[in-house]
Amino acid sequence: MAPASSPQTASRFETVSLDTTLRVRDCCLCLHVQRAARALARRFDKALRPVGLTNGQFSLLMSLNRPEPPPMSPVAALLAMDRTTLTAALKPLERRGLVEVLKDSADNRGRVLKLTANGNALLGRALPIWEKTHREIEGLLSQDGAARLRSDLNTLG
Repeated sequence: MAPASSPQTASRFETVSLDTTLRVRDCCLCLHVQRAARALARRFDKALRPVGLTNGQFSLLMSLNRPEPPPMSPVAALLAMDRTTLTAALKPLERRGLVEVLKDSADNRGRVLKLTANGNALLGRALPIWEKTHREIEGLLSQDGAARLRSDLNTLG
């Protein structure tokens, strides 16, 4: 196999036709999912702006709304992010007094994430906004479109 920088590899890329580029543009599932995800994120960000949250922060707060504070790893897995990204996402919520990061009583090396009373109150104010926005988006899809989309995305993820 030729190294990536070989003339053979470069010429292969130079011969990709416009028709191929358009086919990839029109068929690429990754591109279409990314575009849809960005559009949904912008829509929820705009809707949640009056309560001072982004869609990612809303999802993070919602993931902490449990009877017992969860450890970091399951929250990171639920949100499809690594622990470093989760730690960075928690910082502004901690500063606002919405979340506390506490030592895990079962394992002093671990941390659990607690939604504070202020975080719970803000989540309560944000939830009707999320519900309204979600209904509007589902209304744009065919009758079974939202359920089918969730199912198909879960198959991929």
